[in-house]
Amino acid sequence: MINKISESVQAALQDVADGATVMIGGFGGAGQPSALIDGLIAQGARDLTVINNNAGNGETGLAALLKSGRVRKIICSFPRQADSQVFDGLFRAGKLELELVPQGNLAERLRAAGAGIGGFFTPTAYGTDLAKGKETREIDGRMYVFELPLHADVALIQAELGDRWGNLTYRKTARNFGPAMAMAAKMTVAAVHDIAELGAMDPEVIVTPGIFVQRVVHVARATMSSKTRG
Repeated sequence: MINKISESVQAALQDVADGATVMIGGFGGAGQPSALIDGLIAQGARDLTVINNNAGNGETGLAALLKSGRVRKIICSFPRQADSQVFDGLFRAGKLELELVPQGNLAERLRAAGAGIGGFFTPTAYGTDLAKGKETREIDGRMYVFELPLHADVALIQAELGDRWGNLTYRKTARNFGPAMAMAAKMTVAAVHDIAELGAMDPEVIVTPGIFVQRVVHVARATMSSKTRG
């Protein structure tokens, strides 16, 4: 019997290895799997490469993971904002490596990994420092930059509803990068607000099929959406 439901966050993350590449869903706080991030901090894996849309806000969630000193490199689109003091401090001190990726390129590199595509050409970033060292090509009179897919060992995502096979649906914009990350990682751990009985989810509204999800953990809504830690 297929049952991907883990008994706890701790159990779901127990084998994340040192040196792993970890995708973390979310657009700022929307769709950020806070309970899984806290669980990863408690789990203790080190020397991580993190792929995310930004580099953390305030002192919680992704920012707390960076502050723990467990992240070697971050690949993201928006590393700096008004409350990115944790990232700023680590980066300026030379304690955190940054790979800056335009947001459209980030989404497409994730999609390419999930689709098994070896790379793609895009005009974005041509002629800038972000294109240095990358292959370029003229296509129909316009210059393009070749971008590689982004793969990961683990994806941590937040969903609204899941079943024991790992089928998922999301809540509005909290979906953001979750579906693409689930397809691009070797192992996807999904935190969900509610667990559905097998067969209760309408196949027409399932966004991420269970084939792309290895572990599902139920986390209470208040915990997952909290922006502060007590």
